[in-house]
Amino acid sequence: MTKMGADGAGSSRLRVVLAASIGSALEWYDFFLYGTAAALVFGELFFPKSDPVVGTLLSFLTFGVGFVFRPLGGIIFGILGDRYGRKPVLVATLLMIGLGTTAIGFLPTYSQIGVWAPILLVAMRIVQGLGAGAEYGGAVIYLVENAPANHRGFWGGFAPLGVSVGNLLAAGAFALVSMLPHDALMSWGWRLPFLASFVLILVGLYVRLRITETPVFTEAVLARGIVEKNPAMEALRHHPRNFLVVLGARMAENGLGYFFPVFGLSYVIKTLGVPNSEALSALMLAFVIELFAILGFAALSDRVGRRPVYMFGALAGVALAFPFFWMVGTKQWIMIALAFILARAVVTAAMFGPQAAYFAELFPPQRRFAGFAFARELGSLLSGGPAPFVATALVAAYGSWWPVACYAMFLSMCTVIAIWFGPETYQEDITAVAPDPRVELPVAMPQRA
Repeated sequence: MTKMGADGAGSSRLRVVLAASIGSALEWYDFFLYGTAAALVFGELFFPKSDPVVGTLLSFLTFGVGFVFRPLGGIIFGILGDRYGRKPVLVATLLMIGLGTTAIGFLPTYSQIGVWAPILLVAMRIVQGLGAGAEYGGAVIYLVENAPANHRGFWGGFAPLGVSVGNLLAAGAFALVSMLPHDALMSWGWRLPFLASFVLILVGLYVRLRITETPVFTEAVLARGIVEKNPAMEALRHHPRNFLVVLGARMAENGLGYFFPVFGLSYVIKTLGVPNSEALSALMLAFVIELFAILGFAALSDRVGRRPVYMFGALAGVALAFPFFWMVGTKQWIMIALAFILARAVVTAAMFGPQAAYFAELFPPQRRFAGFAFARELGSLLSGGPAPFVATALVAAYGSWWPVACYAMFLSMCTVIAIWFGPETYQEDITAVAPDPRVELPVAMPQRA
């Protein structure tokens, strides 16, 4: 692994961590903010002619629209990242999600412009989804390609750490505005967290514009002249097993990652009748503990491998599916907090921590960004996007939570199978490029006796 350049000649390690984790936190603050708003206010604001259940379903459906466009964003920006570098893509995705989120804060509601309100909401969701399709992959690759070879898991863990910080900020922002009287919240208070995104994006831009390109990209890709025309298709064609491993590994991590904080929050508040402030405070506590758990599991994967740690998280998802609903069903704050803590700081963190380095290590440097982003976001489309909608629909259809628990177990088992058949990568050389398929290797001539 090429050593990171000294400060002044290259990005310092602190600057690298800040660029990836802070930028990721700011962008995922925007993306998760929509999920929280969909659970709490968007059903009433943008779909008021529907009954409460249908309104929530429709708001979660627009939440899923962002996931539909994430694979497309992963392909487009992943190709650009493998052709022109990691840094410019990180700046572009920051702008797309930030501006899309800020615009939501200015949208008129259904009562003001009718059906155009949800249409504009979906349009902004599409902008967010395109940017989000490559944001996380770019942040991860930037960290991993700058990290020491035997600490890639730990340094890669700062990207998912940023996601958790963004989640925490989104929950905290809505916890604050939820303290307003209901009329104030529904008329103008809900807009404040979205408008605050603009200030946060300025901070992220300041950090990301000051970083340099990764040494792996400059020395292993550009210097050797191995830039490919369509690295996304090359990754799918030449690494199908690893591509499928990423898809399967995302089912539990991404599905449960949205299932518990988005659907779980809506279920606790709207179905069980727990006050907003209590439910949000329990979820925020889980996010805080998750911050430390992610780095812990990421560092552990540097010692024992990516697969054992990831497998533990997936199996924990199977084990928690039914107990989660038993605990929140008590309606006691301590039990609700414990349920969210187990869901986020154990199940999700054990998969999210090692995932960053694992996915990056599955692809060679000239196809890493496109392969990582395309496979990961296709998994998001299959898991995270539908999860809140499917869970809400199951509760509405069966009048009980047990089908949702079975759904969570299904997602977890998909990941168990994928990790079981996946390769171990924590000792791989990530600077090793894949051979050019257009170049025929010389055939060795037989030796004379």
